[in-house]
Amino acid sequence: MTASSADCLFCRILRGEIPATVLGRSDRTLVIADITPQAPLHALVIPRRHAEDIGAFMAGKDAEAEFADLVAQALALAKEKQIDRTGYRLVVNTGSDGGQTVGHLHIHLLAGRPMGWPPG
Repeated sequence: MTASSADCLFCRILRGEIPATVLGRSDRTLVIADITPQAPLHALVIPRRHAEDIGAFMAGKDAEAEFADLVAQALALAKEKQIDRTGYRLVVNTGSDGGQTVGHLHIHLLAGRPMGWPPG
Protein backbone atom coordinates (compact mmCIF):
# COMPACT_ATOMS: atom_id res chain seq x y z
CA MET A 1 0.00 0.00 0.00
CA THR A 2 1.47 3.32 -1.04
CA ALA A 3 0.37 6.94 -1.15
CA SER A 4 0.37 6.74 -4.96
CA SER A 5 1.11 4.17 -7.63
CA ALA A 6 2.88 5.20 -10.83
CA ASP A 7 0.79 3.03 -13.17
CA CYS A 8 -2.59 3.14 -11.38
CA LEU A 9 -5.35 4.72 -13.47
CA PHE A 10 -6.94 6.51 -10.53
CA CYS A 11 -3.59 7.71 -9.16
CA ARG A 12 -2.88 9.18 -12.60
CA ILE A 13 -6.26 10.94 -12.56
CA LEU A 14 -5.55 12.23 -9.05
CA ARG A 15 -2.20 13.62 -10.24
CA GLY A 16 -3.89 15.34 -13.19
CA GLU A 17 -2.18 13.18 -15.82
CA ILE A 18 -5.49 11.88 -17.17
CA PRO A 19 -8.52 14.18 -17.51
CA ALA A 20 -11.75 13.42 -15.69
CA THR A 21 -15.07 15.13 -15.05
CA VAL A 22 -14.77 16.20 -11.43
CA LEU A 23 -18.03 16.19 -9.46
CA GLY A 24 -16.57 16.89 -6.03
CA ARG A 25 -13.46 16.72 -3.89
CA SER A 26 -12.13 16.86 -0.37
CA ASP A 27 -8.68 16.67 1.17
CA ARG A 28 -8.98 12.87 1.15
CA THR A 29 -11.13 12.18 -1.93
CA LEU A 30 -11.92 12.96 -5.53
CA VAL A 31 -15.37 12.35 -7.02
CA ILE A 32 -15.55 11.86 -10.78
CA ALA A 33 -18.09 10.81 -13.40
CA ASP A 34 -17.65 7.22 -14.57
CA ILE A 35 -16.64 7.11 -18.25
CA THR A 36 -18.79 3.99 -18.83
CA PRO A 37 -21.89 4.79 -16.77
CA GLN A 38 -24.19 1.97 -15.73
CA ALA A 39 -26.95 4.40 -14.66
CA PRO A 40 -27.97 7.98 -15.51
CA LEU A 41 -25.83 9.11 -12.57
CA HIS A 42 -22.70 7.03 -12.08
CA ALA A 43 -19.97 8.64 -10.00
CA LEU A 44 -16.80 7.22 -8.50
CA VAL A 45 -15.60 8.35 -5.09
CA ILE A 46 -11.85 7.76 -5.01
CA PRO A 47 -9.55 8.07 -2.00
CA ARG A 48 -6.39 10.06 -2.63
CA ARG A 49 -4.41 7.36 -0.80
CA HIS A 50 -3.70 4.38 -3.04
CA ALA A 51 -4.89 1.01 -1.77
CA GLU A 52 -5.58 -1.97 -4.00
CA ASP A 53 -8.95 -2.81 -2.43
CA ILE A 54 -11.11 -2.36 0.68
CA GLY A 55 -9.05 -4.84 2.73
CA ALA A 56 -5.78 -3.04 2.02
CA PHE A 57 -7.43 0.34 2.54
CA MET A 58 -8.88 -0.55 5.93
CA ALA A 59 -5.48 -1.79 7.11
CA GLY A 60 -4.11 1.75 6.79
CA LYS A 61 -3.70 4.30 9.55
CA ASP A 62 -6.86 6.43 10.10
CA ALA A 63 -8.76 4.15 7.70
CA GLU A 64 -12.09 4.55 9.49
CA ALA A 65 -11.97 8.35 9.20
CA GLU A 66 -10.89 8.12 5.56
CA PHE A 67 -13.67 5.66 4.73
CA ALA A 68 -16.19 7.90 6.51
CA ASP A 69 -15.05 10.75 4.25
CA LEU A 70 -15.58 8.59 1.15
CA VAL A 71 -19.14 7.86 2.21
CA ALA A 72 -19.74 11.51 3.21
CA GLN A 73 -18.67 12.63 -0.27
CA ALA A 74 -21.09 10.15 -1.86
CA LEU A 75 -23.91 11.39 0.38
CA ALA A 76 -23.08 15.03 -0.42
CA LEU A 77 -23.31 14.30 -4.16
CA ALA A 78 -26.59 12.43 -3.65
CA LYS A 79 -28.00 15.48 -1.88
CA GLU A 80 -26.61 17.89 -4.49
CA LYS A 81 -28.16 15.85 -7.32
CA GLN A 82 -31.43 15.58 -5.32
CA ILE A 83 -31.46 11.80 -5.33
CA ASP A 84 -31.09 11.51 -1.58
CA ARG A 85 -34.82 10.87 -1.21
CA THR A 86 -35.54 8.93 -4.41
CA GLY A 87 -32.76 6.41 -3.88
CA TYR A 88 -29.34 5.37 -5.03
CA ARG A 89 -26.85 2.53 -4.70
CA LEU A 90 -23.35 2.61 -3.20
CA VAL A 91 -21.11 -0.24 -4.36
CA VAL A 92 -17.57 -1.32 -3.49
CA ASN A 93 -16.28 -4.04 -5.79
CA THR A 94 -13.39 -6.14 -4.47
CA GLY A 95 -11.33 -8.59 -6.52
CA SER A 96 -12.05 -9.99 -9.95
CA ASP A 97 -14.96 -12.14 -8.74
CA GLY A 98 -16.44 -9.02 -7.12
CA GLY A 99 -16.25 -7.07 -10.38
CA GLN A 100 -13.29 -4.83 -9.49
CA THR A 101 -11.61 -3.63 -12.70
CA VAL A 102 -9.30 -0.89 -11.33
CA GLY A 103 -6.85 -1.81 -8.57
CA HIS A 104 -7.56 1.26 -6.43
CA LEU A 105 -10.39 1.28 -3.92
CA HIS A 106 -13.38 3.36 -5.01
CA ILE A 107 -17.08 3.62 -4.27
CA HIS A 108 -19.62 3.66 -7.09
CA LEU A 109 -22.66 5.92 -6.66
CA LEU A 110 -25.41 4.84 -9.04
CA ALA A 111 -28.81 6.50 -9.41
CA GLY A 112 -31.44 7.75 -11.79
CA ARG A 113 -33.21 4.46 -12.49
CA PRO A 114 -34.62 1.60 -10.47
CA MET A 115 -31.85 -0.67 -9.25
CA GLY A 116 -32.77 -4.33 -9.52
CA TRP A 117 -30.87 -7.37 -8.42
CA PRO A 118 -28.40 -8.46 -9.58
CA PRO A 119 -26.80 -5.01 -10.07
CA GLY A 120 -26.48 -3.77 -13.61
